[in-house]
Amino acid sequence: MQRSSPTAFHIALLRGVNVGGKNKLPMADLVQCVSAAGGADVQTYIQSGNFVFAAKRSDAARIARLTSERIAKRFGFQPVIVVRSAEEVRAAIDANPFLKKGADPDAVFLGFLADLPEASRVSGLDPRRSPGDSFQVLGREIHLHLPNGVAKSKLTNAHFDSKLATTSTFRNLRTVLKLLEMAQR
Repeated sequence: MQRSSPTAFHIALLRGVNVGGKNKLPMADLVQCVSAAGGADVQTYIQSGNFVFAAKRSDAARIARLTSERIAKRFGFQPVIVVRSAEEVRAAIDANPFLKKGADPDAVFLGFLADLPEASRVSGLDPRRSPGDSFQVLGREIHLHLPNGVAKSKLTNAHFDSKLATTSTFRNLRTVLKLLEMAQR
């Protein structure tokens, strides 16, 4: 007999959703799409497509896929939705090499990858691409230290997506911590 997986909170990050202009997605509509896809206790955080939802662990990826499909049908664009359990996000924060070295938390960002990149692709990344900035890929996360700010960095979504052959979405540490707090309520 197969045991059902327990309900847990998951953190979902939409790639390419904007507050205004192209790919605008009102958060109330996002909540409706997630709920219709099977997510429970849906909460959004700021107007950028970050949300937390409850579901069986085995259903989280399916709910994200169905949510993306519902957004496409209703709004005409289909965002990639990267999902992590609250435990996975906590582990990523705890593993952050820059926080361990005492980096200013305001200069720390986390990139969440849709897929685990091949080791050869990770080893092919150029650590000198953006002088002053640092990164480390650990599993399905990219840890960034951007002391000169994100706007001046050459460590972009497009760069990592092309080099790692997957989709990334980045958040500042404060946003990640807030989402984790919401997921641990």
